[in-house]
Order: sequence, then structure tokens, then C-alpha cells
Amino acid sequence: MTRKSYTEQLEELREDVLNMGLKVHDRLGMALEAMAEVDMERADEIGSGDDQIDDTYVKIERKCSDLLALQQPVAKDLRLITASFKIITDIERIGDKVVNLTDYTKLSRDERIMDEEDILELGKFAGTMFEDSLKYYDEQDLEGAEQLVQRDDEMDEMCEESTNKILGHLIEKESKTLTTEEATRLGQQVSTELLTIRDLERVADHATNIAARTIYLVSSTRELI
Repeated sequence: MTRKSYTEQLEELREDVLNMGLKVHDRLGMALEAMAEVDMERADEIGSGDDQIDDTYVKIERKCSDLLALQQPVAKDLRLITASFKIITDIERIGDKVVNLTDYTKLSRDERIMDEEDILELGKFAGTMFEDSLKYYDEQDLEGAEQLVQRDDEMDEMCEESTNKILGHLIEKESKTLTTEEATRLGQQVSTELLTIRDLERVADHATNIAARTIYLVSSTRELI
């Protein structure tokens, strides 16, 4: 195998990782729209497409393994392959969170605690972090990746604020007399919305991981991985 074909394989790996990430990012956006609109049919359609993401993950994983076994890469080439392998794991896990969001949409009730704007704000922030992390990986942008890692604290604060809002609503409702049916419905809705917040926070965590892998790829710094 010539050096040129090896270089082409590395470039193809980078493009495959980026394309996988962009597909999951698109699915995240669609899942959030379905959740905001309580569109259960669309949520079901989005959730059923996760197998394609899993298949892509397996194909890229195999490419990484073949490159490591057949080419014995060193230095930055080795970091690109190992970072890419870890990044597709984070992308696949974000895909799992997308499926969770579609499930929560199907469990959601008319009487929401979080406003539609609240859900979309959290989702947009997490989605932008994810999209930017892919961009910084693609461009090997060290400064951008380092700045993205710092944005995770802001996402955590937003999630904490939303969680407190839901818990405050729960406390307020519990101070009133509720029927068994009302209490059950309230408990289910609280649980669904808290899980939504948790999974959007996890999306941001995985985006932060992708940025950390990029930092390692560019600078060989292992501190954040």
C-alpha cells in the first residue's frame, strides 16, 4: 500500500466521523422539534432510525482497527485514529440520547412544567456545542476546542436552573390537595422532564469529550481525556 493511499484513508476516516456526527446532530434537532410540538408520530419515526447510526459506528470502528493493525501509525496519525475512535463513541451515545428524547415525547402530557422555549433553549445550547465540537475536530482547531470545554459549565448552570424550576413546581403542587390520578400524572411529567434535562446535559458532556479528544489530537495533551 502506498503512502498516498494511506493518507487518503486517514482523510476518509476524518470525513466519515464528521458525516456521522452531522447526521446525529440533524436527528437531535428533529427530535427537539418533535418534542416541542409533542409530535409523537414524528418522534417515533426519528427514534426508529437509530440502527443506521449504530451500523455507521461499527464500520468506522472497523476502519480504525484496520488502520492500527495494518499501518502501525505513529505520532499525529496515531492520535487521529485513536481520537476518532473515541469520538465516534461519543457521537453514538449522543444518538442514544436522541432516542431517549423521542421516547420522552411519547410519554409527555399536555400540562408541561417547562415551557416549550425552555426545552428548545437547552436543546439549542447542547446542539450548538455538539455542532461546534465537530467543526473543531474537522478543522483541528485547538483554541476553539479549548473554549468549548469551558462552555460546559454554562450548560450545567442552565440545567440546574431548569431542574430547580421543575422541583419548585412539584413542591407547590404537593402543598395542594391532589387526586390520586392528578398526583400520578404530575409524577410522570416531573420524571419525564427531569430525564429530558439530564439527557440534554449529557449531550453537552459528550460534545465536551469530543473537544477534549481534539485537544489531544492537535497538542497530544492528555489532561482532559
